[in-house]
Amino acid sequence: MLQKAVSRILQFHSYLHARTDARVRDYPLMQCPIQMTSILLAYVVFSVYIGPGLMANRKPFRLNTVMIIYNLSMVLLNAYIVYEFMMSGWATTFTWRCDLIDPSSSPQTLRMIQVSWWFYFSKYIELLDTVFFVLRKKQNQITFLHVFHHSFMPWTWWWGITLTPAGGMGTFHALVNATVHVIMYFYYGLSAAGPRFQKYLWWKKYMTAIQLTQFILVSIHISQYYFMEKCDYQVPLWIHLIWMYGVFFFLLFSNFWVQAYIKGKRLPTADMPKLNGSLVETNIVVANGKHLANGNAHHYTNSKIFLSKVKEI
Repeated sequence: MLQKAVSRILQFHSYLHARTDARVRDYPLMQCPIQMTSILLAYVVFSVYIGPGLMANRKPFRLNTVMIIYNLSMVLLNAYIVYEFMMSGWATTFTWRCDLIDPSSSPQTLRMIQVSWWFYFSKYIELLDTVFFVLRKKQNQITFLHVFHHSFMPWTWWWGITLTPAGGMGTFHALVNATVHVIMYFYYGLSAAGPRFQKYLWWKKYMTAIQLTQFILVSIHISQYYFMEKCDYQVPLWIHLIWMYGVFFFLLFSNFWVQAYIKGKRLPTADMPKLNGSLVETNIVVANGKHLANGNAHHYTNSKIFLSKVKEI
Protein backbone atom coordinates (compact mmCIF):
# COMPACT_ATOMS: atom_id res chain seq x y z
CA MET A 1 0.00 0.00 0.00
CA LEU A 2 2.77 2.45 0.98
CA GLN A 3 4.75 1.61 -2.13
CA LYS A 4 1.67 2.23 -4.28
CA ALA A 5 1.04 5.58 -2.60
CA VAL A 6 4.65 6.66 -3.11
CA SER A 7 4.46 5.56 -6.74
CA ARG A 8 1.35 7.68 -7.31
CA ILE A 9 3.00 10.70 -5.67
CA LEU A 10 6.03 10.31 -7.92
CA GLN A 11 3.79 9.97 -10.97
CA PHE A 12 1.91 13.14 -10.00
CA HIS A 13 5.23 14.96 -9.49
CA SER A 14 6.40 13.87 -12.93
CA TYR A 15 3.10 14.98 -14.42
CA LEU A 16 3.38 18.41 -12.80
CA HIS A 17 6.95 18.79 -13.97
CA ALA A 18 5.91 17.96 -17.51
CA ARG A 19 2.98 20.38 -17.35
CA THR A 20 4.98 23.24 -15.77
CA ASP A 21 5.37 26.01 -18.31
CA ALA A 22 8.97 26.01 -19.54
CA ARG A 23 9.05 29.80 -19.45
CA VAL A 24 8.66 29.88 -15.66
CA ARG A 25 10.24 26.56 -14.66
CA ASP A 26 13.57 28.09 -13.60
CA TYR A 27 12.08 30.77 -11.35
CA PRO A 28 12.55 30.29 -7.58
CA LEU A 29 9.86 28.21 -5.80
CA MET A 30 8.41 27.02 -9.11
CA GLN A 31 9.99 23.58 -9.40
CA CYS A 32 7.39 21.64 -7.39
CA PRO A 33 4.54 22.30 -4.96
CA ILE A 34 6.36 20.69 -2.02
CA GLN A 35 8.58 23.73 -1.38
CA MET A 36 5.82 26.31 -1.33
CA THR A 37 3.40 24.05 0.56
CA SER A 38 6.04 23.42 3.23
CA ILE A 39 6.67 27.14 3.64
CA LEU A 40 2.97 27.90 3.96
CA LEU A 41 2.35 25.07 6.41
CA ALA A 42 5.28 26.29 8.51
CA TYR A 43 3.75 29.78 8.39
CA VAL A 44 0.39 28.51 9.67
CA VAL A 45 1.99 26.45 12.46
CA PHE A 46 4.19 29.39 13.52
CA SER A 47 1.30 31.88 13.44
CA VAL A 48 -1.14 29.69 15.36
CA TYR A 49 1.03 27.69 17.76
CA ILE A 50 4.79 28.19 17.85
CA GLY A 51 4.96 32.00 17.66
CA PRO A 52 2.35 32.75 20.34
CA GLY A 53 3.90 30.04 22.54
CA LEU A 54 7.40 31.54 22.26
CA MET A 55 6.09 35.02 23.04
CA ALA A 56 3.79 33.96 25.90
CA ASN A 57 6.24 34.91 28.67
CA ARG A 58 8.17 37.57 26.76
CA LYS A 59 7.62 41.28 26.38
CA PRO A 60 6.46 42.46 22.94
CA PHE A 61 9.14 43.72 20.59
CA ARG A 62 9.09 47.35 19.48
CA LEU A 63 9.54 47.15 15.72
CA ASN A 64 8.42 50.58 14.56
CA THR A 65 11.57 51.37 12.56
CA VAL A 66 11.64 47.92 10.96
CA MET A 67 7.94 48.16 10.11
CA ILE A 68 8.28 51.63 8.57
CA ILE A 69 11.06 50.36 6.30
CA TYR A 70 9.10 47.18 5.50
CA ASN A 71 5.83 48.97 4.71
CA LEU A 72 7.44 51.59 2.50
CA SER A 73 9.41 48.86 0.71
CA MET A 74 6.11 47.07 0.04
CA VAL A 75 4.67 50.29 -1.36
CA LEU A 76 7.56 50.48 -3.84
CA LEU A 77 7.38 46.77 -4.71
CA ASN A 78 3.65 46.87 -5.38
CA ALA A 79 3.97 50.10 -7.37
CA TYR A 80 6.60 48.34 -9.52
CA ILE A 81 4.25 45.35 -9.98
CA VAL A 82 1.39 47.64 -11.05
CA TYR A 83 3.65 49.41 -13.56
CA GLU A 84 4.93 46.15 -15.02
CA PHE A 85 1.43 44.69 -15.35
CA MET A 86 0.35 47.82 -17.21
CA MET A 87 3.37 47.88 -19.54
CA SER A 88 3.25 44.14 -20.26
CA GLY A 89 -0.32 44.18 -21.50
CA TRP A 90 -2.97 46.04 -19.56
CA ALA A 91 -1.96 49.49 -20.80
CA THR A 92 -0.60 48.37 -24.16
CA THR A 93 -2.13 45.44 -26.03
CA PHE A 94 -4.95 44.04 -23.87
CA THR A 95 -8.58 44.69 -24.76
CA TRP A 96 -9.79 44.44 -21.12
CA ARG A 97 -12.33 41.90 -22.33
CA CYS A 98 -11.45 38.46 -23.68
CA ASP A 99 -7.66 38.53 -23.36
CA LEU A 100 -6.34 35.00 -23.89
CA ILE A 101 -3.42 33.16 -22.32
CA ASP A 102 -0.31 33.94 -24.37
CA PRO A 103 1.82 30.86 -25.21
CA SER A 104 4.50 32.83 -27.07
CA SER A 105 7.95 33.93 -25.91
CA SER A 106 7.79 37.51 -27.12
CA PRO A 107 9.57 40.15 -24.99
CA GLN A 108 6.24 41.52 -23.77
CA THR A 109 4.96 38.07 -22.83
CA LEU A 110 8.16 37.29 -20.91
CA ARG A 111 7.71 40.61 -19.14
CA MET A 112 4.19 39.57 -18.11
CA ILE A 113 5.52 36.24 -16.84
CA GLN A 114 8.18 37.98 -14.80
CA VAL A 115 5.75 40.39 -13.12
CA SER A 116 3.29 37.55 -12.48
CA TRP A 117 6.08 35.76 -10.62
CA TRP A 118 6.94 38.92 -8.67
CA PHE A 119 3.29 39.23 -7.62
CA TYR A 120 3.33 35.60 -6.51
CA PHE A 121 6.62 36.05 -4.62
CA SER A 122 5.35 39.21 -2.91
CA LYS A 123 2.78 37.05 -1.14
CA TYR A 124 5.61 35.30 0.70
CA ILE A 125 7.06 38.64 1.74
CA GLU A 126 3.62 39.58 3.08
CA LEU A 127 3.85 36.69 5.54
CA LEU A 128 6.00 39.09 7.56
CA ASP A 129 2.77 40.95 8.40
CA THR A 130 1.86 38.04 10.66
CA VAL A 131 5.38 37.63 12.02
CA PHE A 132 5.28 41.27 13.17
CA PHE A 133 1.91 40.68 14.84
CA VAL A 134 3.34 37.66 16.69
CA LEU A 135 6.53 39.43 17.82
CA ARG A 136 4.51 42.42 19.00
CA LYS A 137 1.99 40.16 20.77
CA LYS A 138 -0.96 41.31 18.67
CA GLN A 139 -2.55 37.86 18.72
CA ASN A 140 -6.04 39.35 18.57
CA GLN A 141 -5.27 40.51 15.04
CA ILE A 142 -4.29 37.06 13.76
CA THR A 143 -7.79 35.87 12.88
CA PHE A 144 -8.80 32.88 10.82
CA LEU A 145 -9.40 35.21 7.85
CA HIS A 146 -5.93 36.69 8.20
CA VAL A 147 -4.15 33.32 8.28
CA PHE A 148 -6.36 31.80 5.58
CA HIS A 149 -5.82 34.68 3.16
CA HIS A 150 -2.05 34.82 3.64
CA SER A 151 -1.64 31.07 3.09
CA PHE A 152 -4.33 30.40 0.48
CA MET A 153 -3.41 33.24 -1.90
CA PRO A 154 0.20 32.16 -2.70
CA TRP A 155 -0.81 28.50 -2.76
CA THR A 156 -3.43 29.07 -5.46
CA TRP A 157 -1.20 31.43 -7.42
CA TRP A 158 1.51 28.77 -7.64
CA TRP A 159 -0.85 26.60 -9.67
CA GLY A 160 -1.87 29.53 -11.83
CA ILE A 161 1.57 30.64 -12.95
CA THR A 162 2.92 27.09 -13.08
CA LEU A 163 0.40 26.17 -15.75
CA THR A 164 -0.45 29.57 -17.29
CA PRO A 165 2.15 32.22 -16.37
CA ALA A 166 0.92 34.68 -19.03
CA GLY A 167 -2.71 34.42 -17.98
CA GLY A 168 -4.35 37.17 -20.03
CA MET A 169 -7.63 38.27 -18.46
CA GLY A 170 -6.84 36.05 -15.48
CA THR A 171 -4.19 38.53 -14.28
CA PHE A 172 -6.53 41.50 -13.87
CA HIS A 173 -7.24 40.71 -10.22
CA ALA A 174 -3.49 40.73 -9.54
CA LEU A 175 -3.18 44.19 -11.08
CA VAL A 176 -6.04 45.52 -8.95
CA ASN A 177 -4.77 43.78 -5.81
CA ALA A 178 -1.28 45.25 -6.19
CA THR A 179 -2.81 48.71 -6.70
CA VAL A 180 -4.78 48.39 -3.47
CA HIS A 181 -1.66 47.20 -1.67
CA VAL A 182 0.18 50.38 -2.65
CA ILE A 183 -2.48 52.32 -0.72
CA MET A 184 -2.67 49.82 2.14
CA TYR A 185 1.04 49.66 2.86
CA PHE A 186 1.29 53.45 2.65
CA TYR A 187 -1.36 53.54 5.37
CA TYR A 188 0.56 50.92 7.35
CA GLY A 189 3.74 52.98 7.09
CA LEU A 190 2.05 56.11 8.42
CA SER A 191 0.41 54.14 11.22
CA ALA A 192 3.72 52.57 12.28
CA ALA A 193 5.40 55.99 12.30
CA GLY A 194 3.70 56.86 15.59
CA PRO A 195 1.07 59.12 17.16
CA ARG A 196 2.27 62.28 15.40
CA PHE A 197 0.97 60.83 12.12
CA GLN A 198 -2.44 59.80 13.45
CA LYS A 199 -4.03 63.01 12.19
CA TYR A 200 -3.18 61.89 8.65
CA LEU A 201 -5.10 58.60 9.07
CA TRP A 202 -8.60 60.09 9.05
CA TRP A 203 -9.35 58.12 5.87
CA LYS A 204 -9.01 54.78 7.66
CA LYS A 205 -12.62 53.71 7.12
CA TYR A 206 -12.37 54.37 3.39
CA MET A 207 -9.93 51.46 3.10
CA THR A 208 -12.89 49.10 3.37
CA ALA A 209 -14.61 51.02 0.57
CA ILE A 210 -11.46 50.67 -1.54
CA GLN A 211 -11.46 46.93 -0.87
CA LEU A 212 -15.11 46.62 -1.84
CA THR A 213 -14.37 48.53 -5.04
CA GLN A 214 -11.56 46.08 -5.76
CA PHE A 215 -13.84 43.06 -5.51
CA ILE A 216 -16.53 44.76 -7.59
CA LEU A 217 -14.05 45.57 -10.36
CA VAL A 218 -12.60 42.05 -10.37
CA SER A 219 -16.04 40.39 -10.36
CA ILE A 220 -17.42 42.61 -13.12
CA HIS A 221 -14.36 42.16 -15.32
CA ILE A 222 -14.24 38.39 -15.00
CA SER A 223 -18.05 38.11 -15.37
CA GLN A 224 -17.74 39.35 -18.95
CA TYR A 225 -16.68 35.83 -19.86
CA TYR A 226 -20.19 34.52 -19.14
CA PHE A 227 -21.89 37.07 -21.41
CA MET A 228 -19.59 37.14 -24.43
CA GLU A 229 -20.78 35.41 -27.57
CA LYS A 230 -17.38 33.83 -27.92
CA CYS A 231 -14.30 33.81 -25.71
CA ASP A 232 -11.89 30.92 -26.21
CA TYR A 233 -10.04 31.37 -22.93
CA GLN A 234 -7.89 28.28 -22.65
CA VAL A 235 -8.45 27.42 -18.96
CA PRO A 236 -12.03 28.37 -17.97
CA LEU A 237 -11.41 26.98 -14.48
CA TRP A 238 -9.32 30.07 -13.67
CA ILE A 239 -12.30 32.25 -14.66
CA HIS A 240 -14.66 30.42 -12.33
CA LEU A 241 -12.21 30.49 -9.39
CA ILE A 242 -11.48 34.22 -9.76
CA TRP A 243 -15.19 34.99 -9.92
CA MET A 244 -15.89 32.96 -6.77
CA TYR A 245 -12.96 34.58 -4.96
CA GLY A 246 -14.16 38.09 -5.83
CA VAL A 247 -17.77 37.43 -4.80
CA PHE A 248 -16.76 35.68 -1.56
CA PHE A 249 -14.61 38.54 -0.33
CA PHE A 250 -17.10 41.16 -1.52
CA LEU A 251 -19.77 39.57 0.68
CA LEU A 252 -17.36 39.31 3.61
CA PHE A 253 -16.30 42.95 3.47
CA SER A 254 -19.84 44.14 2.77
CA ASN A 255 -20.92 42.49 6.02
CA PHE A 256 -18.13 44.28 7.86
CA TRP A 257 -19.10 47.61 6.28
CA VAL A 258 -22.75 47.21 7.30
CA GLN A 259 -21.89 46.18 10.86
CA ALA A 260 -19.26 48.88 11.39
CA TYR A 261 -20.51 51.92 9.50
CA ILE A 262 -24.25 51.52 8.94
CA LYS A 263 -25.38 49.80 12.13
CA GLY A 264 -22.65 51.59 14.05
CA LYS A 265 -21.46 48.53 15.94
CA ARG A 266 -17.99 49.93 16.49
CA LEU A 267 -16.87 49.33 20.04
CA PRO A 268 -13.71 50.36 21.89
CA THR A 269 -10.67 48.15 21.35
CA ALA A 270 -11.13 46.59 24.78
CA ASP A 271 -14.38 45.07 23.56
CA MET A 272 -13.75 42.21 21.19
CA PRO A 273 -17.00 41.07 19.49
CA LYS A 274 -17.13 38.20 17.04
CA LEU A 275 -17.44 38.69 13.30
CA ASN A 276 -18.05 35.57 11.24
CA GLY A 277 -16.67 33.43 14.04
CA SER A 278 -13.51 35.49 14.44
CA LEU A 279 -12.66 37.98 17.11
CA VAL A 280 -11.84 41.34 15.61
CA GLU A 281 -11.12 44.87 16.77
CA THR A 282 -14.08 46.68 15.32
CA ASN A 283 -12.49 50.10 15.28
CA ILE A 284 -9.84 48.86 12.89
CA VAL A 285 -10.68 48.46 9.26
CA VAL A 286 -9.96 45.10 7.73
CA ALA A 287 -8.35 44.80 4.32
CA ASN A 288 -7.41 41.59 2.52
CA GLY A 289 -7.86 39.69 5.74
CA LYS A 290 -5.58 42.14 7.54
CA HIS A 291 -6.22 44.70 10.22
CA LEU A 292 -5.22 48.23 9.41
CA ALA A 293 -3.89 49.07 12.85
CA ASN A 294 -0.30 48.05 12.07
CA GLY A 295 1.24 49.43 15.15
CA ASN A 296 -1.34 51.09 17.35
CA ALA A 297 -3.90 48.52 18.53
CA HIS A 298 -3.93 47.18 22.08
CA HIS A 299 -2.23 43.85 22.60
CA TYR A 300 -3.29 41.03 24.86
CA THR A 301 -0.50 39.25 26.68
CA ASN A 302 -2.72 36.50 28.05
CA SER A 303 -4.08 35.20 24.77
CA LYS A 304 -3.56 32.25 22.49
CA ILE A 305 -4.74 32.13 18.91
CA PHE A 306 -6.73 29.09 17.78
CA LEU A 307 -7.34 29.87 14.11
CA SER A 308 -10.87 31.29 14.29
CA LYS A 309 -10.77 32.84 17.73
CA VAL A 310 -8.65 34.16 20.55
CA LYS A 311 -8.99 32.05 23.65
CA GLU A 312 -8.33 33.71 27.00
CA ILE A 313 -6.24 31.63 29.41
